[in-house]
Amino acid sequence: MSKDTALLAVVISAAVTMLLRLLPFAVFPGGKTPKAVSYLGKVLPPAVIAMLVVYCLRDVSFGSPEGFLPQLIASAVVAVVQLWKKNTILSIVLGTAVYMALVQLVF
Repeated sequence: MSKDTALLAVVISAAVTMLLRLLPFAVFPGGKTPKAVSYLGKVLPPAVIAMLVVYCLRDVSFGSPEGFLPQLIASAVVAVVQLWKKNTILSIVLGTAVYMALVQLVF
């Protein structure tokens, strides 16, 4: 990629990012958000998380303990840490670390 092409890609990316950041202020002037948009803002994040959980656990095999216990234990760790500390990054990091430790050292 030439320098000109790379610069053009950066400029376009920056412009699109700024447009997306400013678009809500242009569409909803005065900070008045429609009820439908507010409702979606409350409902969509948990729905997306639920879809991600289903996606991550879709290939779990219940044929043997090695097929489901690491995922089950790591998922429980994520849920408990999230409920306890309410820190998403900490929950994800600890859940991933527990899963990797279980897969590499135990199962």
